[in-house]
Amino acid sequence: MKRDVLPVAIRGILPANSGCAIFVGNADKVFVIQVEHNMGAVIDMFLSETPKERPLTHDLMASIFQGFGIKVDHVVITDVKNSIYLARLVLRQDNELGKKIVELDARPSDSLAIAAAQKSPIFVTKTLFEKVDDMSEVLARINESGEGSDS
Repeated sequence: MKRDVLPVAIRGILPANSGCAIFVGNADKVFVIQVEHNMGAVIDMFLSETPKERPLTHDLMASIFQGFGIKVDHVVITDVKNSIYLARLVLRQDNELGKKIVELDARPSDSLAIAAAQKSPIFVTKTLFEKVDDMSEVLARINESGEGSDS
């Protein structure tokens, strides 16, 4: 699997009229995943380690994972179909009975929020990375103007 994916990170978040643009990529290329406003805010909170008054849904999930000895191994953004991105959340449980790995279909917004909260690696499939538009210059202009959150 590791040969078919590339490591990426959340490079920036920009609120927009229709939601939030999450810039994901590496030194070679950055692409955008559109998410709802609230998910953009949640991802930004986890990245900036902003204290929360009450646990959010993703905090609750982290507590459940911890209670069962489950770690978020990594997240993979796998494909885009009709402008909708697809992702997989890979969970690992190590205990006295052995190791179990479970791969779940998940929204990219939830996957990115969980990865940000758990500080887990994020990957993108090579085939997806090759077909998305490079938004590196757009992100650089946004960062120069100070409009977006630089993660």
